Amino acid sequence: MNESDTNLRDRLVDAGVALLAAEGPQALTLREIARRTGVSHGAPRRYFPTHLELLSAIAGRGFADLAGRAHCALGRETGGPRAQVAALARTYLEFALDGPGMYELMFRHDLLESGWLGLRDTSLPLFSLLAGLIGDAVPGADARRVAGALWANLHGVAQLWRWRSLQLATGDEDFGPLLDTVLAAHLGPEAGR
Repeated sequence: MNESDTNLRDRLVDAGVALLAAEGPQALTLREIARRTGVSHGAPRRYFPTHLELLSAIAGRGFADLAGRAHCALGRETGGPRAQVAALARTYLEFALDGPGMYELMFRHDLLESGWLGLRDTSLPLFSLLAGLIGDAVPGADARRVAGALWANLHGVAQLWRWRSLQLATGDEDFGPLLDTVLAAHLGPEAGR
């Protein structure tokens, strides 16, 4: 691919990311992304032969963003593995709440071709990072299973918080106390508590 091809490919993905943020996953059509990029409605097919490939490229941007945020959060965290797990969990929830459209697309594996388009190369290392920290925080635990259960719990918190169901049920407007409870449920009580 030459530079102009790469630039147009990136512009198509940029337009998809912006459209996703503004209108949600249902708005991501090849025709609308082409219109917003200022190219013919057939032009995206040159770079993305299927709609799934374009959706996967857009989701790839989300995974890269989440990975960047996760690594920044870990770089700022000075505590041990449990504090690092907490920092990752908070970052995950903030990401989900800041960009619900991207978050939804990233985890819609029914929509994405994650196996052969490289999404797993971005998403699985994040999961492995979480599992490794859990293994350090809770020696002897089946870290991958605990990470899976924690991830599922965080995903539910993100959805229910976005829908305002948890605020109604708990009376909280800050998810921090709920996150502490989730972490205690999966990692055990914090030392000294």
